[in-house]
Amino acid sequence: MLITALTAFSNGFSRIKEQTAICLNNLRQLTGAWKGFAEDNQGSLPGNLDGGSNWDRTNETWCGGWLNTYFTPDNTNWVGMMMSQLGRYARSPDIYRCPADTSLSRGRSGLPRVRSVSMNGYLGKRAGSYTSGYRQFTLLSEIVNPRPSEAFVFIDEREDGINDAWFAVDMAGWEPTEPSTYLLVDYPADWHNRAGNLSFADGHVETWRWQDRRTMPRHYFGQALAINQPSPGNPDVARIQAATSRPVR
Repeated sequence: MLITALTAFSNGFSRIKEQTAICLNNLRQLTGAWKGFAEDNQGSLPGNLDGGSNWDRTNETWCGGWLNTYFTPDNTNWVGMMMSQLGRYARSPDIYRCPADTSLSRGRSGLPRVRSVSMNGYLGKRAGSYTSGYRQFTLLSEIVNPRPSEAFVFIDEREDGINDAWFAVDMAGWEPTEPSTYLLVDYPADWHNRAGNLSFADGHVETWRWQDRRTMPRHYFGQALAINQPSPGNPDVARIQAATSRPVR
């Protein structure tokens, strides 16, 4: 029985490592597509629209589609997704989805959903920044603080909280420093052994292990997560903020 348990543990650990490696490679390819778009457009970053499917504005945003935990055609609409700005650079719809994402198109049944990745909400053209007074980067050359090696571009987002392709970060508490005001608006994924994967503007990728249990609430298969929750003192919020934006000077 002990040998069986050890074998199961070893197999599970190997699966996590394999899924993490695939996910990181996916994010690396997406970031290459993001940079390729900017290079072909005089340094302008792809758009990053939120609030709906935006199928009528695919020429203005990096990825269209609004996902949910019960059913919407967007859950399986990879054709529309690939018609968005990064489609011709990314080439394969497979890189938009982490292999550790077990969500299904009809909640508890159906096909795998098409996307588990979102983009830093402060990168790309849109109406304005989520937190007033913080920089919305629209040109690749503007990403100097945080530096390209420190500014995240793509992140795995939890399957029960993901909707549009825009990852919202509330910058409250960054400056002036006030941890009591921290919020978790959108939640990063924790599929990789209590860790999530991110890519950065210089093209490299990282796995971040989360420290606070509030960053990793329990998953209920096929049920929506309550987002936009206070999380005072959460070090994971501070870490994400540091990789997101800075105040406008």
